[in-house]
Amino acid sequence: MEPTLEKDARDLDDALGKLFLLRQFRDRKVISGYGISVSQCRAIGVLASHGGISLNRLARELYLDKSTTSRIVDSLERKKYVRRKTDPHDGRALLLAPTDRGRVLKERIGRDLEREARKLIRTLDPPARRTAIRTISLLVQAAAPNPDSAILSRGADRRHLDPPLRP
Repeated sequence: MEPTLEKDARDLDDALGKLFLLRQFRDRKVISGYGISVSQCRAIGVLASHGGISLNRLARELYLDKSTTSRIVDSLERKKYVRRKTDPHDGRALLLAPTDRGRVLKERIGRDLEREARKLIRTLDPPARRTAIRTISLLVQAAAPNPDSAILSRGADRRHLDPPLRP
């Protein structure tokens, strides 16, 4: 392996590790202010992206086991952010979906997290911001174990990878 690649890999791993840690703290601070955990927020986000999905599918999307996902859903259901509904194609199966209250919560948290992201990137000029977004997006695609995951579709727009660049 070329020495530059090894050093760049170490530097990237170090930089991403620091950024991820800071983001985890930021997310926890913002999201916990709404009385839910980061995992619960992620679950609401996945459900809002997909509409009605099974518990097994939600567990796969969250990269969690079924029992942990079930506890998350039970808690969200008690808080009236998620509901279970009968699958219209299989009356024996249940689907999970966000309630209107859950969708509103997701939007509020999303606005707060976006405001925090603006604070993070405001020191970069627009071309540097777009380059950072493109680069991180390419790294996400390269690292993703499941290219169809809600993690990749969140935001529902991957046009930022292709010119022309959006403002």
